[in-house]
Formats: sequence, structure tokens, C-alpha cells
Amino acid sequence: MITLPNLLSCSRFLLGPPMALLVITDRWLPAAIILWIAIATDVMDGYIARVRNQTSALGGLLDHSADAFFVTCLLTALASGGYVTLLLPILVVAAFLQYMLDSDALAGHPLRASHLGRYNGIFYFVLGGYPVMQHTFGLFLLEDNYIYWISCGLLISTLISMADRLAGLLQNLKRKNKGTSD
Repeated sequence: MITLPNLLSCSRFLLGPPMALLVITDRWLPAAIILWIAIATDVMDGYIARVRNQTSALGGLLDHSADAFFVTCLLTALASGGYVTLLLPILVVAAFLQYMLDSDALAGHPLRASHLGRYNGIFYFVLGGYPVMQHTFGLFLLEDNYIYWISCGLLISTLISMADRLAGLLQNLKRKNKGTSD
């Protein structure tokens, strides 16, 4: 469905690679502008979809896929500069794939977020945006090594979220198998 909310979501697929390039080349002001455009499109797509009654499983999948792609590009670029651990963007991809497959989104079902997964998704943007904004404004409230260790904490939080989702899936499978064997 070509709708304004879906187009806004898809714009983050286009913004991810230039964002990564700008971060890698230390062009912080343009990176900050792209970051704020990505955040604005993320806020606006869902709002517009609800107001226009254009929400759909596809729209949700596009929104979350675009978010995952954008933050993966940003975090990978930051990892190349040593700001965050390289394992974090790898786990963002793995966590998103697990989220998508566990929700059965490819069959048209809406995505089912966990509370921790939702907070992790927000914090990927916050963590990725923090060094960009610090460098843009020359206001270094946190040293780079603190940002790195915070990224390690988010990595652990992502692993916990993935383990919780896997445990829930296994529990549901066990319940289904028990129900069919009775």
C-alpha cells in the first residue's frame, strides 16, 4: 500500500546509508540533520497512520524494518569509530529478525513487541544519536568510553530481550504440543 505513513517509514531506508557515511567521515552537522529527519519521520508515520486510519500489519513491518535498518547503519558507523561495540548493530539485526519471525509478520500478522524490546528500540536511537549530537554541538557531557560501556549494557539488554522472546516462543510451542497430544 502506497500511503504517506508508509512512504515516511521507507524514507529511513534511504537515510541510513548517508547517515553512516556522514558519521564515518566526521560530518556531524549533516548527520545530526539526518538523525532529526529520521526521528521526525518515525514519530509522524505512526501518528498519520492512526489519524488517517491507515494502520496495517504491512505499515508496522515497514516502520520497524526501517527503524532497524537506520539504527543498524548508524550504530555500525559508530562502531567503526570505536564509539559502540560492533556486536550491538549485529544484535540489532538478529533481534529484529527474531521479532519479525516470532510475530509471523511475513504472513501478514502484526508485530508483537515486548516491553523490553520496545525500550531497547528507543534506546538504539538515543545511544546512536548521543555521539552525533555531542560532536555537532561540541558539548561532551559523556566521554566516549562511557558511551561505549553504555552500548555494552544495551547489548546485554538486547540479549535478555531475545532470550525472553525465545523462552516465550518455546513455552507457546510446548503448550500447543501438549494441547494436540491430549
